[in-house]
Amino acid sequence: MCALARVSARVGRRESRAPVLLELDLSRGLQEAAPGDPVTALRSRGVPTLRGVVDRLHRAADDRRVVGLVAHLGAGSLSPSQADELAAAVEGLAASGRSTVAYAETFGELGDGTTAYRLAVAFDTIWMQPSGRLGLTGVALRGVFVRRLLDRLGVEPQIGQRHEYKGAADTLLREEMPEPLRASLQQVADSVLDSQVATTARRRRLTPGEVRAAVDAAPLSPEEAVRAGLVDRLGYRDEVYADLRQRLGDQGRLTLRYVHRWTPSQPAAVVRRARERRWPTVGLVSVLGGIGLGRSGGSPLGGPHAGSDTVGAALREAARDDGVRAVVLRVVSPGGSYVASDAVRREVLALRASGRPVVASMGTVAASGGYFVAMGCDEVVATPSTLTGSIGVLGGKLAVGPALGRAGVGVGTVGAGRQARMFDAAEPFDDDQWHRVNTWLDEVYADFTGKAAGDRGMSHDDLEPLARGRIWTGADAREQGLVDRLGGLRAAVSRAAKLAGLDPDAIRVRPLPHVRPTERLRPAQSSERATAALPLGLLAGVAAPPGAPGPAGLEALVARAAGAPLGVLSLPGSWTLT
Repeated sequence: MCALARVSARVGRRESRAPVLLELDLSRGLQEAAPGDPVTALRSRGVPTLRGVVDRLHRAADDRRVVGLVAHLGAGSLSPSQADELAAAVEGLAASGRSTVAYAETFGELGDGTTAYRLAVAFDTIWMQPSGRLGLTGVALRGVFVRRLLDRLGVEPQIGQRHEYKGAADTLLREEMPEPLRASLQQVADSVLDSQVATTARRRRLTPGEVRAAVDAAPLSPEEAVRAGLVDRLGYRDEVYADLRQRLGDQGRLTLRYVHRWTPSQPAAVVRRARERRWPTVGLVSVLGGIGLGRSGGSPLGGPHAGSDTVGAALREAARDDGVRAVVLRVVSPGGSYVASDAVRREVLALRASGRPVVASMGTVAASGGYFVAMGCDEVVATPSTLTGSIGVLGGKLAVGPALGRAGVGVGTVGAGRQARMFDAAEPFDDDQWHRVNTWLDEVYADFTGKAAGDRGMSHDDLEPLARGRIWTGADAREQGLVDRLGGLRAAVSRAAKLAGLDPDAIRVRPLPHVRPTERLRPAQSSERATAALPLGLLAGVAAPPGAPGPAGLEALVARAAGAPLGVLSLPGSWTLT
């Protein structure tokens, strides 16, 4: 062995015996799940998944070598819901006696730092760089309204919506935000801020009034943030780590490990794996992205797509597997296709009929079609800041014929059948066609609200005022009876286990569909085989998936630029929550 190798080996042995300090770098954000296509996987290499981080923090509480957690809260784009889920895991680790420290160069630099600080308050100690600012400025929802632009282009939006709060089409139909939508979104912003104020006051031992005063005075200078009790210490990264080594290290030595790269000490890991093989299973079925027909997929350009074939196959697999005792349906979706959402809900009800409890776990957004697929579960769990509800419907088209003419493009269409050109984007609906569209929207809305009322055990008269396309936060949805409990994925898994009569601490969670690598290479023998609906591969989502809703051609370009909805059951697609 060469001298360099011997030195490296000695250093490695000393490090392996040193206490472990877990690191969490959120400067690039978090992924909901591992990417389904190689291009996105390459681009997001090193970005941890939310579930992976939460699971490892839970395990770290039982590993005696782990002495603490330090998190870098940079400029990464966490959603408030992700912050809520991660905060619960951090508080759990702190409750086990580990030191938890958050540091940031700044919580917003000429910008908003509210969401990053939403997570920071879960840590025992908060550091900020002396040149930073605490941008605890509140919560804003903003949208873009392009009707004047469409008029100038010669594009006529013909979209019906049910009802006044179903604002997905307002971005195309209005010149500015209409009052019903403004009132709905104001309630969402107020709810998210209310939960932030309450959590900050609890964690920082302040009164809600003191936190409100700080929000109204933000951005705060470093000295103001310390005096207000919102930041504990000012310092740079090297000072943070020097303090941790001095407090937690073995004569200053610490083994640093990213949370998503850390594994429990070997004896504990071996024992746990041996136990888990005997534990009952809770299946995890994901509905990630816009909901459409066909297979799930994803692409760097279009993001994830939840296909009803793939989701349905996973739910049927759970029903056939005696080892799967309960299922969690993880929904992070703004909705999409009505028929695809209805197909998934049907599979949820069929799985429940097999005697297995099904619990929905709502992530950042689970609205419209995302709510449709969740409402039939035994229980619905959401974070306080989840965007949900939007029980409403919209549909129509963008008539781009005049715009094409102005661009010097001529379009000629022939058709056999009176309504053959009904959905041709080159020409508007005639009166009969528009009547047919609106009749269908009324039917879909009646079906949605009727099923929602039945699933939630409410009368239609009580449910309908909560619908009308209105968006709710998870906290408000719980008060209205649209959601059962507040919490993240771990809370949903725990509820599913309890409903199945299982010990939540003695189960294993297995993503479905579960297909062995060798099975992936074999053609499916029938539609009942999980391989028949495996997610699409490399090119998934580059083009519209089979059966996915949405326009094509120039209409698609205009619609995408304007933030057009994914389908008739869609949350407003252009709102940004900060």
